[in-house]
Amino acid sequence: MKVTLSALDTHESSFTPLVVIELAQDVKEETKEWLKNRIISRKKDGGAQLLFRPLLNKYEKETLENQNLYLVGASRIRLLLGAEAVGLVKECSDNTMRAFMYGTRHNFKGFDDDNDDFLTMAERQFIIKHELESLRARDEKMIPGYPQAKLYPGKSLLRRLLTSGIVIQVFPLHDNEALKKLEDTWYTRFTLKYQPIDSIRGYFGETIALYFGFLEYFTFALVPVAVLGLPYYLFVWENYDKYVVFASFNLIWSTVILEVWKRGCASMTYRWGTLVMKRQFEEPRPGYHGVLGINAVTGREEPLYPSYKRQLRIYLVSLPFVCLCLYFSLFVMMIYFDMETWALDLHENSGSEWTSILLYVPSIIYAIVIEVMNRLYRCAAEFLTSWENHRLESAYQNHLILKVLVFNFLNCFASLFYIAFVLRDMKLLRQGTFDDYLELFLQFGYVSLFSCVYPLAAAFAVLNNLTEVNSDALKMCRVFKRPFSEPSASIGVWQLAFETMSVISVVTNCALIGMSPQVNALFPESKADLILIVVAVEHALLALKFILAFAIPDKPRHIQMKLARLEFESLEALKQQQMKHVAENLKEDWREGGKEEAP
Repeated sequence: MKVTLSALDTHESSFTPLVVIELAQDVKEETKEWLKNRIISRKKDGGAQLLFRPLLNKYEKETLENQNLYLVGASRIRLLLGAEAVGLVKECSDNTMRAFMYGTRHNFKGFDDDNDDFLTMAERQFIIKHELESLRARDEKMIPGYPQAKLYPGKSLLRRLLTSGIVIQVFPLHDNEALKKLEDTWYTRFTLKYQPIDSIRGYFGETIALYFGFLEYFTFALVPVAVLGLPYYLFVWENYDKYVVFASFNLIWSTVILEVWKRGCASMTYRWGTLVMKRQFEEPRPGYHGVLGINAVTGREEPLYPSYKRQLRIYLVSLPFVCLCLYFSLFVMMIYFDMETWALDLHENSGSEWTSILLYVPSIIYAIVIEVMNRLYRCAAEFLTSWENHRLESAYQNHLILKVLVFNFLNCFASLFYIAFVLRDMKLLRQGTFDDYLELFLQFGYVSLFSCVYPLAAAFAVLNNLTEVNSDALKMCRVFKRPFSEPSASIGVWQLAFETMSVISVVTNCALIGMSPQVNALFPESKADLILIVVAVEHALLALKFILAFAIPDKPRHIQMKLARLEFESLEALKQQQMKHVAENLKEDWREGGKEEAP
């Protein structure tokens, strides 16, 4: 029997809670009742058709402490239908990966009518989050009880409730038993071992699992550079000509590790189902707004916003603002170097104890100013990216990451470029100083950009990452609030950022080697010949880099074959559907013709 959403019971008194909604303390009862009705109402009536009840104590009573905490869940059938709606991909009995469909649920590996583990907890919470975010205003003009909280058709209810302060937060629940099992295999024992990436994915979702997978991979990839860089640091520090081999190795290394990561990432995400998951038709993110209309591709009712307006906002407002902030950051950096020079001159002239302390003041002030600037810029970047009104959450995150990435890159590396290419002080350069991925990105920059000057950077990065894996795991399990799962097929825009950094590293290393005294001594008469040779070497290394990137496929051969097979089967199914439709039309025409000839 076909099960539809209208047949589901939304009034189950006992269910497994998955998500918590925290309301403000002074929320009116009519608002609570309206929110409850929208959450439990049927989909055809504009509801989410989920299960909803207040948090109760062990005596099954609602107390003052939890009267504004509500638990949200869903029946097993509702979750399975939700999995089909969001396009989750699961492994079939024939070992292929296909989009889950409730009608063919018995064809999927591990499915059983009595088995509640077919969907991971992260997937179930993602489905609940998706359904809550899909709640849109229909005929309401305001939130009941709050006339100042205006609504219009298509407005995200959850977003409006959050911005109005009616809903404090929405977050997924932990499962203490499952969390304890994950901790025991992850970080409670400090040993050198592979992380349980599949278990991390099952509990936290693909995005978190990919981060820890990349952190582990990047740490192992740094080991050869660290081992090779140690003797360079200890024995041949001032012989810059010998660093050509080390720098060349680093440039090839930076290309190979990124290409190999893409292959490993493709294998993982294919196994998880996110590599073939169709994300282009996902629901709009909660902050997306526009005039309510029909999506021409999906045929669904959703807010519509012209793309040209978004582009105007990006290029006429966001881009100039980012450029202005970058200019201001460079201006602050130049003031810092002027202060350093002033403090050094003052100390050389007086040589007192007070002036020796004064030498540290510019660095302290600059560090504080940079931290304040980073925080203010992050807030401004989030506001601008939200104002740009991106339809998909992935597009919103990519634009936000790019804004933050450019600013942090400039703050971290602009001073090093200034020291290297303006001051040309290599001894000073050997001393220069998003959370998570941003930290790895900056590590990659220190290792690759100035490898010929400071080969020990990789060794320090390895030591840092060995502790970073365990500290980040502890924070995810015990310190931070559990994040919602988000299906991911790659590390996203960070892949492009790392690849861009590796290209820049070719230029910087060639320029630094070309500036070394030993190389300059080979061309005492003509600096033009030196420049031409450095540029030629740089072009040759870039060509080698791009050849390597092209020669190493992004996906392993067996993954390519499976994806091609899926595409072929999809086309065949479409052909069969079209032929069936044509046959039905011909049959109908024949019947109509027979009726006309009957008299």
